[in-house]
Amino acid sequence: MSKNLVLKNISKSFGSLIAVDNVNLTVAPGEFVCFLGPSGCGKTTLLRIITGFEFQTSGDISYGDKNLNNVIPQKRDFGIVFQSYALFPNMTVSQNIAFGLTMRKMPQNLLNKRVDEMLELMGLTEWKAHYPSQLSGGQQQRVALARAIAIKPNVLLLDEPLSALDAKIRVRLRAVIKRLQHELGITMIYVTHDQEEALSMADRVVVMREGQLRQVGSPWEIYKHPKTSFIAEFVGTSNFYEGHIKDSHVIYGKYSFEVSEIDKVDSEKIYLAIRPEDIEIVGTTIASDECVASNIVEVRTELVTFLGAVVSITVNLEGKEMIVDIAQKEFAKKPVKEKESLYLYFPPDAFHVYSEIFKKLI
Repeated sequence: MSKNLVLKNISKSFGSLIAVDNVNLTVAPGEFVCFLGPSGCGKTTLLRIITGFEFQTSGDISYGDKNLNNVIPQKRDFGIVFQSYALFPNMTVSQNIAFGLTMRKMPQNLLNKRVDEMLELMGLTEWKAHYPSQLSGGQQQRVALARAIAIKPNVLLLDEPLSALDAKIRVRLRAVIKRLQHELGITMIYVTHDQEEALSMADRVVVMREGQLRQVGSPWEIYKHPKTSFIAEFVGTSNFYEGHIKDSHVIYGKYSFEVSEIDKVDSEKIYLAIRPEDIEIVGTTIASDECVASNIVEVRTELVTFLGAVVSITVNLEGKEMIVDIAQKEFAKKPVKEKESLYLYFPPDAFHVYSEIFKKLI
């Protein structure tokens, strides 16, 4: 029977350090949730509390109607995949996958069948007699995944499982993990500091900072509607401006911008954030007659960087460096050169509005 995993008022302290601060979260059956945040934000500690490798200082954790507060990891029936693979070097691929089943004393004929299913599912059949040292990093991580899934866990917990792999292998394994999650209908909780991983894989993203949940939502919600300036910066890229409100406009240097969400701030000082891809180039990505005149500015390009699907253009606005991204197809129609004059358009509804600005992480 499908069950919710519920975290209620979970806190964890190490001496005077509060690693996890009053976390409340319900993970639905079959849901893929990513804990996303910078190093030291508490995401791995929270995962370890769920696994039972750490016990919370206060709060309750339950799975269905069973309280897990004092249940050891082996009794929680959760599968775990670590960054380090943690494979047994003296065991073959098949033996590594079979380990959890052997510990559970599964009959040999059923064990062999389950291992064969896992080998086929993970594309490892031809490697079943090999040892971990004979495999690539990506293959080793697939073995670790197969071993965790073989026991048919209630929940699969993954602690930055792809961070040690190179970029292309990470992308391929992201697809493997997402496909497995869909096919098996398993509940997954995935810890990462990589925003691209979180956005591309999760049903819900949990953004953490300083031990707290700062925003929980779908990847679209997190990216398009970041609740704080920290999230606007950490998830994706944003250009930030500090201005003040005057006559229902935001004054920034010599410019007076119309901003759709200006009423969200009740102080005179205001902070604006805008994604590089939301800034338009007048005459290239938008016609001038579609623009609000006050939100058109003239700039001079400083750097043009080709990034494949996207071209990134660096400009200077009132002494502040700013990034504008356009699709390479648009760029190809009307290329931009360095030291060229451009007219940029800032759509009023593209600004995110904040009353505070985050402190950059060191």
